[in-house]
Amino acid sequence: MTGPQLFVDAWDPSYGASFEATPGGPAAPSSTQVDAEVELPAADWRAIGPRPGLAAPDVVLLVDGVRRIDASVWTAEEDGASYPGIAASYAAGVVRCDLERGAAELAGARVGRGLFTASPSAQEVRCGQVRYPVHRVGGTGELSKLPAAVQAPLTALEVAVSDAVRTDGDLLVVDGPLRARRQLPRTLGYIKTQHSQYLDARLTAVVTALGSGQRSPVFRLGTSWGGWSWYLRLPVAAGSPWAGIVRLECSPDLPPPEAIALADLSLVTLPRFASSPYKDPRAPQNLVPIAGLERRLRGLLGDARLLHRALTTATRSGGAAR
Repeated sequence: MTGPQLFVDAWDPSYGASFEATPGGPAAPSSTQVDAEVELPAADWRAIGPRPGLAAPDVVLLVDGVRRIDASVWTAEEDGASYPGIAASYAAGVVRCDLERGAAELAGARVGRGLFTASPSAQEVRCGQVRYPVHRVGGTGELSKLPAAVQAPLTALEVAVSDAVRTDGDLLVVDGPLRARRQLPRTLGYIKTQHSQYLDARLTAVVTALGSGQRSPVFRLGTSWGGWSWYLRLPVAAGSPWAGIVRLECSPDLPPPEAIALADLSLVTLPRFASSPYKDPRAPQNLVPIAGLERRLRGLLGDARLLHRALTTATRSGGAAR
């Protein structure tokens, strides 16, 4: 049995930049249930500063991933049906920051690629030494939903690169929600873009009144993907109410005292990595090690135009593996 014929769209698909929060902060109230009385009674909510005598860990690991659509494709099945697909490249890496020595280095990076489609008969595409294994997606496989399918293998790659370099007593900071990484020990999810407003107006006022280097009390998001969470304001010049504010989360499996301890640890750790406006338009939320890591990882993905051309040539010459 032969595989389907594969066609690459002629246009060059660049993967857009991340959605940026508006200066006004999250506009959409969330219907998520929130337990605000984890650390303090809701009536006593206030800004919390660094705990006296608490030091940052000697080693902080910051992990991030990037993804890019190299080409949009369509299959022509033997029964006359057609399915959309994307050929995507993704990479994950981890920066090891030794705070005792004041040094940072790339501790590991890996690249993955894949052909994401709902086609039941699509096969791997080879472009010379570059391979795009098939990642079969469920449902009808609409083109607009295919980019989201890259997230699962990218997350698995992030877990793999971070597991390989972990040591006792380190702190792992994941750029974005924890998702499938909630089981990792001493791990924080770092959410720099605020899409939803989880707290009521009175508690939100505590968050927007935070000073640089202060955090909110810990609260719990009552959803299947939620867990312990808190807000923190990074060092920032005077600006909008949400300027410099990020949301942190940790595993919901932790007892409350351990979640609070991680919140305290984040307060003495993350502000030192905040970026500056003259260097990064996403300052201060786009942490300096993360920004450098993103640049390195995008370079590892390879030249997008060359890959698009190679995919086009491979599919025209039957480069899909039989």
